[in-house]
Amino acid sequence: MKVLTCKGTLVAAITWLALGNVALLHAESCANDSLKGKYGQTISGELLPGPGVVLPQNGVAMTDFDGNGKFTQTDFVVINGSPTSTGFVSETGTYHVNSDCTGTATIHYSDGSEIVLQLVVVKQGREFRTVVSFLSMAGHPVPVNIGSNGVRVDGGDSH
Repeated sequence: MKVLTCKGTLVAAITWLALGNVALLHAESCANDSLKGKYGQTISGELLPGPGVVLPQNGVAMTDFDGNGKFTQTDFVVINGSPTSTGFVSETGTYHVNSDCTGTATIHYSDGSEIVLQLVVVKQGREFRTVVSFLSMAGHPVPVNIGSNGVRVDGGDSH
């Protein structure tokens, strides 16, 4: 009887470990649909347009990810204490989320400017973090040190 109990316990333990690891792997796996719905963001950092010139930047944005690699966004940004617009500005963009929950996004502006972001998806897609890896203003690269934090504000699909 002891042998059957030990074998049963061993089988149960191996099954629990195997199923537990499958669930853990699934929980950590990401894709484009890991970002879906509306996310409110805070944006902060600095533009570095020339030697010794540091312009602080802060902003807020509302981004709506479609779950398929495209998004729309409205944002309001202040640079060096001055608003960059009289109100919120709309942009479109594309994104890609890798299975390890890292990814990239590109914001496209109507004047040809663009921002390329490196991102990570956290909290099963309820939040994300970004850092700007490239910014081009009217075709001219501008060095920056800017990041953002986004939090889902609608129900979205649960992951």
